[in-house]
Amino acid sequence: MVSEEQAGVSEAAVLADLERMLIDVIGDDLLLDGPLTMDTSFDEDLQLESIEFVALSEQLLETYGEEVDFVAWLAEMTLDEIVALTVGQLVAFVAANAGTPAGA
Repeated sequence: MVSEEQAGVSEAAVLADLERMLIDVIGDDLLLDGPLTMDTSFDEDLQLESIEFVALSEQLLETYGEEVDFVAWLAEMTLDEIVALTVGQLVAFVAANAGTPAGA
């Protein structure tokens, strides 16, 4: 049987954490357009700038540690994939990697 720690964190918990992080990064204006959902896009919906991606990366590192290497994950994507990136994709990445040893 897989323990909760081994299984990582739930997507719902990651989504809640991510909403908090994004409010820290871009401000309360995030909430003006409605709730953050798995389909929310970073480019079209949130209009995140590159410096805001850096700040989000730092927040993810502080919250989940090195096993959630957002920068390395983005580096594997094409520009089109980054532009099309959704909150759901990031949530799935974090949920799958949080609580696992870095490099595993």
